[in-house]
Amino acid sequence: MIAVVIREDMTRCLRWEIQMHEPFSRVWICKDYGRATTGADPAEWGRTVLAAYLAERPTRGETFRVIVRTDNGSQSITTPSQLTGPGWTADPAIRQALPGYLRGALA
Repeated sequence: MIAVVIREDMTRCLRWEIQMHEPFSRVWICKDYGRATTGADPAEWGRTVLAAYLAERPTRGETFRVIVRTDNGSQSITTPSQLTGPGWTADPAIRQALPGYLRGALA
């Protein structure tokens, strides 16, 4: 048997998905997705992706969230209410790892 130990600071693959809630059918619709190999905290990654996505476009009263999934099967869900913490700013290392269109939105 092979034992695998995953440390918090290890590089891992994160898969993220930006979703918009459709209130009439009560489903979440995928608006964008991506992946990255990083040692960043999945919750922090989700906050940064959502902040960049919302900064780039008008929301017109729509509800968005970001789901970040890791290699080990865990997931983190980030909603806009989690972006309102006092003094929160996007981690520069995470911003640099974002796709260009999201990185530009946070500049």
